[in-house]
Amino acid sequence: MERLNRPRWTGRQRRIGLTGGIASGKSTVGRLLAARGLPLLDADAYAREALAPGSAGARAVLARYGERVRAAGGAEAIDRAALGAIVFADAAERRWLEQLVHPIVRARFEAELQRLAAAPAVVLMIPLLFEAGLEDLCSEVWLVDCDAGQQLQRLMARDGLSEGDARARIAAQWPLARKRPLADRLIDNRGGAEQLVAESERVFARSR
Repeated sequence: MERLNRPRWTGRQRRIGLTGGIASGKSTVGRLLAARGLPLLDADAYAREALAPGSAGARAVLARYGERVRAAGGAEAIDRAALGAIVFADAAERRWLEQLVHPIVRARFEAELQRLAAAPAVVLMIPLLFEAGLEDLCSEVWLVDCDAGQQLQRLMARDGLSEGDARARIAAQWPLARKRPLADRLIDNRGGAEQLVAESERVFARSR
């Protein structure tokens, strides 16, 4: 089983790895846990920092793709939509970008976890937790779950994507069906916003 090859964090601090598919509801659950007073570390924010204007990551991307991904008016800024169009259409280019960004994100997590070493519990919100092999940073994994059709519709509505573009972004991640058996707890997001709040509260209460 995949889990047997991916050890978890076994230190004294409780580290909740919060994951799921794109548009599954992770950010909403992350905000709910942060409102409970838990420090929230966000992989997406660190990935954006990794490609910030003038960063080593941005320079590497510009060196590879040139004017196709340069933001208007930004000498060393990335047009993220243009970059996304490239990497979600080509698996090899997506792997190149992940190999650039993932080590930077991991280093950022490690630095923040060291800074928060005295906190009793921390939430690590990582969309590609399993894909990037980051389970060893977490003592447990919570998966925000929904049906594949709901995920597709929510992504199209949220980002204004065509069905084809939305499917390409979903296909770039492991399907939720593959992630479910690897998670310690499931947070069901098949209902509305109020149900997600209630479900998150239920899982949080039972896990304490």
